[in-house]
Amino acid sequence: MPGFDPEIPAVAVIADAHFHDIEGNYDVDGVMVGGRRLTVRSWADTARSTRVFNESFAALPAALEDVCSRGIRHVVLLGDYTDDGQRTTTESVARLLRHWRDRHNMSFYAIPGNHDVFGPLGKHQSTRFLDASGTTTLVTSDAEIAALDPGQPIVTPKMYCDGMPNGLLPMAEFGLTRNAAYRHWETPFGASDEFELRQHDLHSADGLTIRRLVDASYLVEPVDGLWLLMLDANVFEPRNGNRDIARKKAFLDSSNAGWNALLRVKPYLIDWIADVCARADSLGKHLLAFSHYPVLDPFEDMSNSEETLFGMTDFARRTPVPAVTETLVRAGLKLHFSGHLHVSARTDWASGTQCLTNIAVPSLVAFPAGYTIVRAGRTTPEIETVSLASMPLDPDLLDLYRAETGTPDATSEPALEAQNYGEFLNRHMQALVVSRYLPKDWPPELRELALHVSLADLCILLLGDTLQIEPPRETLDATRAKESMSSILDDWAKAHDLDRSSLNTSPLLQLVVDWYRLRQGSAEALTWVPAERLRVYRALAREFGDASLSEHKNLRDFLAIFLGVLGRSVERATRIVP
Repeated sequence: MPGFDPEIPAVAVIADAHFHDIEGNYDVDGVMVGGRRLTVRSWADTARSTRVFNESFAALPAALEDVCSRGIRHVVLLGDYTDDGQRTTTESVARLLRHWRDRHNMSFYAIPGNHDVFGPLGKHQSTRFLDASGTTTLVTSDAEIAALDPGQPIVTPKMYCDGMPNGLLPMAEFGLTRNAAYRHWETPFGASDEFELRQHDLHSADGLTIRRLVDASYLVEPVDGLWLLMLDANVFEPRNGNRDIARKKAFLDSSNAGWNALLRVKPYLIDWIADVCARADSLGKHLLAFSHYPVLDPFEDMSNSEETLFGMTDFARRTPVPAVTETLVRAGLKLHFSGHLHVSARTDWASGTQCLTNIAVPSLVAFPAGYTIVRAGRTTPEIETVSLASMPLDPDLLDLYRAETGTPDATSEPALEAQNYGEFLNRHMQALVVSRYLPKDWPPELRELALHVSLADLCILLLGDTLQIEPPRETLDATRAKESMSSILDDWAKAHDLDRSSLNTSPLLQLVVDWYRLRQGSAEALTWVPAERLRVYRALAREFGDASLSEHKNLRDFLAIFLGVLGRSVERATRIVP
């Protein structure tokens, strides 16, 4: 990087805004609340999703308001700026950005994510929205899907997710095409901003099917000395066979492809990156690179321990392989910003004089909501993450959620009593763990353990000679019957300077949820995970954790790997960033 330059402006980076226009027209009546007609998702859908939906309507304007209040005028949109690429949604995002550009002199530089566009011709989208009866109505662009719905579905082209270039056209003025105000602008294909001249071939695995698709990558110099390298890392690889390219099944899902597939499918992009990096060095430009997908593992899971625990999850599939790092380091890339995983993290790789840093930018609609500021004019780029925790909640949405969960057989939802957005997402994380992660990823016996025992119970099990959990309550009752084990736990807690009584009152579920918080939020999670709990987790990880195990044959092995991973997550969250 060049030296200190006070003339280089700060840049705000917003990832995964997933904007849904709850006041938009999707050809459905929706619900009336507080004098507003809203098109909203249910709390049931929200509780089991890795992101919240309706709150995105306030989160993106709140982030832009905060950016503007800091005097920052350059904003990168790091993909997944729409809910699911619906035509109405994309138009709403573009309209919102125009407002901030025209009223507040802000400049936007967008690159699409996997939720914003699909392939050359797009795909159908279907969503269930709340209706006046308290149930949901299917709204879809696909008449075939609608025909299978027993209710009164609505078919509308407003739900369709366009492909490229059509899906890019509403956003074209936000960096994706040339602007007279830019000092420099180019693409991997040359100086033209015509989408017809920015296409590449994609081959199916058997080599028999070839499709042409737009690559939206570009390099822009908005002010003298600052280069923003916007990389379209979406990979829509054709499936084998002669398939209808207007259907989703004609292409492999880009969600799990990312840079692992890009190395194989878009080699020309690597050559261009190397050329840009070399020119930036020779010309003294401050170069910042952006794509929707990470180029380094934000979880720093070098031993693939999470895959050992839970199998080939979406996170495991989306982890960049070492070849990605090696290739980009050879190309000269040093600093890259990513989204996609809804993670706040910094990952540094170094070997001798070569180095690469990936800044994983948090989503606006998942714990911990926020955005990132980069000040590239410093001798070493300065990175700051800004939280949206203090954002007020929409009382109309809370009223709808409470009405939905207010039936006699419904369980209490702590998230609906939150006082601000940060607490709402913090509590949503627990709902997500219980309704999605535990049922989907965890072995049944471990799920039962997590839901029913305390940290004291866990310690007693770990300190014992054997570990059995079939059935868990009977095992625990038998273990508790041994007074010697209670005495051993007393001694262990004292040796680690831990409060024995707090171990009794702390549910194991709290530890599991805290791990997901630390994993997703790194340092940003520390607001919600007190230091006293971190001390307990460190002690458990040191005493019983072993993330290096390559398999788990029994409960003790699983817990050893998990506690080792927990310890690593604690260290990621608490270390001092250079």
